[in-house]
Amino acid sequence: MGDGTSEARALAEALEHRFGERIDVPADIPCEALLRLATRASNRRYRPDPVDPRLVRVLAACALSAPTKSDLQQADIVIVQDHALRRAIEALLPGNPWVVKAPVLLVFCGNNRRQRRLHDLRGHPFANDHLDPFFNASVDAAIVLAAFVLAAESVGLATCPISAIRDHAAEVSHLLALPDHVFPVAGLGMGWPDGTAPVSPRLPLSVTVHTDRYDEAGLDAAIAAYDARREAIRPHRQREVERFGMAESYGWSEDKARQYATPQRPDFGAFVRSKGFKLD
Repeated sequence: MGDGTSEARALAEALEHRFGERIDVPADIPCEALLRLATRASNRRYRPDPVDPRLVRVLAACALSAPTKSDLQQADIVIVQDHALRRAIEALLPGNPWVVKAPVLLVFCGNNRRQRRLHDLRGHPFANDHLDPFFNASVDAAIVLAAFVLAAESVGLATCPISAIRDHAAEVSHLLALPDHVFPVAGLGMGWPDGTAPVSPRLPLSVTVHTDRYDEAGLDAAIAAYDARREAIRPHRQREVERFGMAESYGWSEDKARQYATPQRPDFGAFVRSKGFKLD
């Protein structure tokens, strides 16, 4: 009981640091894996040591054991090993110089192509040519990405997802020879960590966890409190000061509002359609 109580206390403290509120943790539950989740952080600093390709394949297998919509299995992982191919992808991401230092680079893809092939093989009509197949494949790929991150970090590796892959979806798709109905969702840099990464505070559960019905009462006040807590623990570097000026107080909400004040991936819908998806 003593060990369980100690682990529960450590988990409660980690969650309080993350969310800024005390969360009651039962003392009689196994907390080791939960504590790892509660304290995880994306890490962009890697040692140059290689990662055994066999381990990468084991992690891929474990990640692809994750839940999948209706057993459709619409996620693929591309392990980028070719030197020239990797450099070509890195050249698309000058704002992410840490990608170059990651010993392993992977790209997680949504794949609705296999499902369509099943219809050709079995002679049945494909009756769902609309938005949902794209959405299902995207979610499958995201679930596999999350599972891969957890699997990798459980063996001591550091990871950092790369959403900027979608800034150049067409180019990445061409480089990886992705056919119609297969598309990149995110990249992932991975390697053995060179030091630890700071934990990012999250919005309080009062904002993001609901019971029975969605409720945003008190949202503005909660965001203001989160801004102050986040700025004190892990302040942001101010974006686009030349455009928006230097803010006296710069919290999460100001950072995210500045980020999305500039169009991002306005051509992504056209790219998805070019891969053969209908988004009705």
